[in-house]
Amino acid sequence: MKISFKGADRGVTGSCHLVECAGYRILIDCGLYQGGREAEEANARSFGFDPKEIDCVLLTHAHLDHCGRLPLLAKRGFKGEIVTTAATRELARLVMVDAAHIQEEEARKQALRSGHHRRHSAPDTPLYSILDAFNALGLFGRIASYDSPIEIAQGIRATFMDAGHILGSASIFLELEENGKTQRVLFSGDLGNSGRPLLRDPATPVSADVVVMETTYGDRLHKPFQPSVEEFYEAVTDTFKRGGNVVIPTFALERAQEVLYFLREGMELGKLSRSMQVFLDSPMAISATEIFERHPECYESSTAEQFLEGRDPFHLPGLHFTRESTESMAINQIGGGAIIMAGSGMCTGGRIKHHLKHNLARHDSSVIFVGFAATGTLARQLIDGEKTVRIFNEEIAVHAKIHTINGFSAHADQAELLAWHGRIKGVARTFLVHGEELAMSNFAALLKDTKVEMPKLDQVFEL
Repeated sequence: MKISFKGADRGVTGSCHLVECAGYRILIDCGLYQGGREAEEANARSFGFDPKEIDCVLLTHAHLDHCGRLPLLAKRGFKGEIVTTAATRELARLVMVDAAHIQEEEARKQALRSGHHRRHSAPDTPLYSILDAFNALGLFGRIASYDSPIEIAQGIRATFMDAGHILGSASIFLELEENGKTQRVLFSGDLGNSGRPLLRDPATPVSADVVVMETTYGDRLHKPFQPSVEEFYEAVTDTFKRGGNVVIPTFALERAQEVLYFLREGMELGKLSRSMQVFLDSPMAISATEIFERHPECYESSTAEQFLEGRDPFHLPGLHFTRESTESMAINQIGGGAIIMAGSGMCTGGRIKHHLKHNLARHDSSVIFVGFAATGTLARQLIDGEKTVRIFNEEIAVHAKIHTINGFSAHADQAELLAWHGRIKGVARTFLVHGEELAMSNFAALLKDTKVEMPKLDQVFEL
C-alpha cells in the first residue's frame, strides 16, 4: 500500500492523490491548477502516472481545482469509474463543460493572435475539448450516499462523509486491506466553515490511521460569521450612498448562492433596500443555482425546511439572471445602485474582468471579495492593495474601495481544522496538502501526537 501526491502539494490548486492497494490504483480528485502561466504549464504536463492504469477516481467535490483535469485524464486514456455524490455529479458536469468551453475559446483566440487561422496552418489546440468533457462524464458510475460504504474493489471500501464545503462535497474514508494488513485513510477534501445556514457542519469518522487534510486557512482565523454578514451589508449600503456599484467576484458554486441568500435575508430584515438591482452575471452560477434548488437533502435543517415550504431561499426582489453576453455588457451602462456578481472568484477570467475594468477606477464604487484568492491572481493583487492592475492589456487605476470579508469563506479556518483533526482518534500520520507553504507550516506546528508530513509533488509514501 502506498500513496503518491500528484497535485495541491504546498499549493492550493490541482488536487490529485494516488492510492495503490492490492494491485488497484485509485485517484482522489483530479483538479486543475489555477493562477497564471505556471498553472497553465502545470496543467499541460504529464500527470506523473499513466492514466490508462488508473482504475477509479473518487471525487470529493465539484470545484475546478478538484475535478477540472478529469476531461484531460479521459483524453489521455483513463477508462475507469468515477464515483461521487449525486449533487457533485451534476455540478461537475457544469464545471467541466464550462472549463472545456473556455479552453476552446482561449485556443481560438491564441490562434488568431498568432496567425494560425490562416489556411494550411496548424491550429492551436485546447488542453481539452467539450467532447473530452462529455467523454469524462460518461465515466461517472455509482453514486455515493453519505455514510454508506461502497466496495471499490476486493479489500477496498470507500465511505463518503459530508464535508460541509459546497453542495455534495465529501471527505472520503478509505478502508484498505493488502496481504493481511489494514489501513484506514481519511481524505478531508475541502472542509467547510461550521455554523452556516446553508450546509451542515463537516462530519468526521471516529478513528483513522492516516489523515490527508487541506490547510487552505491553516495560518489564520476567520472573522466571526455574523459580524461578517453585517460588514457585508454595511459595505453595500455605504457604496450606494456614494452613488456607485458593488462588484462581487463570485465563485459559481456555493458562494454565489450564499451571497444571494444573505441579500434576500438583508432585504427581509430591512438592512438592505428592496429597490436595489442585483445581477447574477454568470451562466454557470445561474445553472448552479438551479442545481442547488434540486438538492435540498444536502442542506442544514432550517434551509431544507424553507424548500419544503415552497420558499426559495435564493430568490429576492430585483434579481436578474444574465446569461447572454449582450445583457452582461448592458450592465456596465448602469451608473450606480447595482450589485454585480460575476465569475471568476479569483478574477482570473470570465465576465468579472469586464466589470472590474468599468468600476475599479471609480471612487464611488466598491469591490467586495468574499472568498480565497491564490497568489498570482488578479484578486490577490487587489486584496494586497495594488494601485494599478492590468486588465485586457490595459493599466487600470484602482480607486474603488476594496473590501475583503473572509468570514464568508467556505473553508474551515485554523481553529476548525484543528478541531476537526482532534475529533479523530488514533491518527498516527497526517499529510498536509492544499495550502500555501507558510500556512501549512504554521498549521503543522500545532498538530500533536501525530507524525506530520508536508509532501512535495510526486513524493511517494508507504502506508
